[in-house]
Amino acid sequence: MNRERNRVAYDKKAANYDDTLDGQFTEKFKRLLLEHMAFRDDDYVLDVGCGNGTLLARMAKSKKINGFGIDVSPQMIQQAKNRYPEFDFVVSGCENTPFEENSMDIVTVCAAYHHFPNVDAFAQEAKRVLKPNGSLYIAEVHIPALIRPIANIFLPLSKDGDVKFYSSTEIAATCSKVGFHLVNTVRRGHIQIIQLRKQT
Repeated sequence: MNRERNRVAYDKKAANYDDTLDGQFTEKFKRLLLEHMAFRDDDYVLDVGCGNGTLLARMAKSKKINGFGIDVSPQMIQQAKNRYPEFDFVVSGCENTPFEENSMDIVTVCAAYHHFPNVDAFAQEAKRVLKPNGSLYIAEVHIPALIRPIANIFLPLSKDGDVKFYSSTEIAATCSKVGFHLVNTVRRGHIQIIQLRKQT
């Protein structure tokens, strides 16, 4: 149900996403994530919940990356393909992607983790596609601990298919169960960046 809501909502926003409230809101997440990412020429990068492909395009301005993006919204994927034909974009959920095992150097999630219906399955899939010592970067909404339980009561009612807000500790714990270790956590206002590395 949440995934279908997510697809419908973002299909409607796709054509002018950058000008929507969502697009303006997530712009800050992209900027902060790029400040704290480390990547190299020729890295293979998978952006999960890629929207219209903007994050990969920003990365490519500083390094020659091999970019891949997935999103549940076909219209968002079409926008990404139209804008950035140099990258590969596919309609897909986060739990079962069409990429080979040990094929990615970096996996990113920018302001999309709270949409994921099964974060445990996502963590397992991220581990599968990442190379040994590959990095997982999650830029996610930060809600203070006292407010988060209340927000999560009402979040599933969202028309955008939101599921749950998580603390950085919860995100790191979910990923550590499948073989990631926490490298760094950064918090700035309502944004948190969690960097994890796949253990060999």
